[in-house]
Amino acid sequence: MSRFFFFIQEAFRALRRNAAPSMAAIVTTVTTVILLGVLIPVFQTTQAKSDEVRESLEFRVPVYDDATESEISALQRKLEAIPHVESVHFVTKAEALNEFKQSYGKNKVEESITQLRGHNPLPGNFSVKPDDASNLESVRAAVAPPGPEGKPKPISPIVVAETPTFEQQQGAKKIEQVTSALKIVLTVITALLIVASLMLVGNTIRLSIYTRRREVEVMRLVGATRWFIRWPFMIEGMVVGFAGGLVAILILWLGKVTIVDPLSSTFAFFAAQNNSTLSFPLLVAILFAASVLVSAIGSGITLRRFLKV
Repeated sequence: MSRFFFFIQEAFRALRRNAAPSMAAIVTTVTTVILLGVLIPVFQTTQAKSDEVRESLEFRVPVYDDATESEISALQRKLEAIPHVESVHFVTKAEALNEFKQSYGKNKVEESITQLRGHNPLPGNFSVKPDDASNLESVRAAVAPPGPEGKPKPISPIVVAETPTFEQQQGAKKIEQVTSALKIVLTVITALLIVASLMLVGNTIRLSIYTRRREVEVMRLVGATRWFIRWPFMIEGMVVGFAGGLVAILILWLGKVTIVDPLSSTFAFFAAQNNSTLSFPLLVAILFAASVLVSAIGSGITLRRFLKV
């Protein structure tokens, strides 16, 4: 126990004697933890929004107005049997009109309907949702595969031949491509930042130890064991990580309380972070533990080259 207290005393003595390198290590740790504390929630929220958009992608299969209930039921079974189809839902003419009103404005649509003498021009249709956005085109092609002449031929005679499928969302394929690319880009950026942050902390610790290499060499020459030399440096690294992590978490908490939380009621993107799988308390706990461990392990590993005397 007395040796443990000796190591602690040596660590704090070294921090006081090497204030500039120690402060640089603390500032580096603060910067790194803040970067990760901001990027990880942004990555999670963006990924959740991307998945939400991808999951909402669907297309419609219109049917003729004179289709019977048995024909509609038969077509639904055929659609459900197509590979990669997650759900099939029939939308009546009245429901299609209500959707149209919600999308383009009730008054404007009713004015157009009045000009058509109350006739509803929208067909009943099936809402077909694939199990993944990447399968959207293959499912659409299965609804109207190429016929003998190479032209699309619907799988049922009640499907409107002129437009066998149509999209309710504008540019569904483009949305799917953009969200896929966005997930890849964010994953790469997150990985690069994590690696860069670890290297930055490691280099700062290395510089701090390099300024005291003579001290380490003298201790080795007088017979001190490797771990006897290493422990004070590792404890020093833990103190640096603790201080840097604590300051960073305080800044992140202030940012959450003063910026993110007030804007959550206005912007859906900020509100989405409240439903993240990684809650804020868990995130700061992980970042705090990581800052302490990385600093301690980085000190121990970096010291190895100076212990070879």
